[in-house]
Amino acid sequence: MIISAPLVIFMCITFVLVFLFVKTIDRRKWLTFLVSLVITPFIYFYAVYPIINIFSDYHHQKYFSVKLWKEKPALRYELSDDMIASEILIGMTKHDVEAQLGPYEWLSWDFGTKTHDNNRWNYGLGIEPGAFNTEKECIEIVFNNDKVIDTRVYKEAIKFDAKD
Repeated sequence: MIISAPLVIFMCITFVLVFLFVKTIDRRKWLTFLVSLVITPFIYFYAVYPIINIFSDYHHQKYFSVKLWKEKPALRYELSDDMIASEILIGMTKHDVEAQLGPYEWLSWDFGTKTHDNNRWNYGLGIEPGAFNTEKECIEIVFNNDKVIDTRVYKEAIKFDAKD
């Protein structure tokens, strides 16, 4: 476990709250301090820490890797930030992008021509963990003259298949 500033701050807050609670049970300071010191790690790791993880949208960031992209499609959101920041796809041809990311999952809709736009490829990035997350992340790769000119991440509502 890595001891960090947020860990120490939350542990101190938890200790103070446990101390105040135990103080209502017994007035002896040495016993209250000792019981609070013993109980605080259990309260923190079994109550406070899980609640923080449920309500925070923190997720690990990983460096882009073709192997990870293809093997773990549900965790692509961890790779996307590095892929966009490093502009690894900018300037690649459609053939190169297909070799790196695989075939596109869907094409964007062009409302002007009312057809799918072959110059806008989309890939699903997965669903970020979180208690109230109702959207999945996707990436759109825009081509011009068979070369990538832009990549953008957008969110889309999660749709579940309706039962017939």
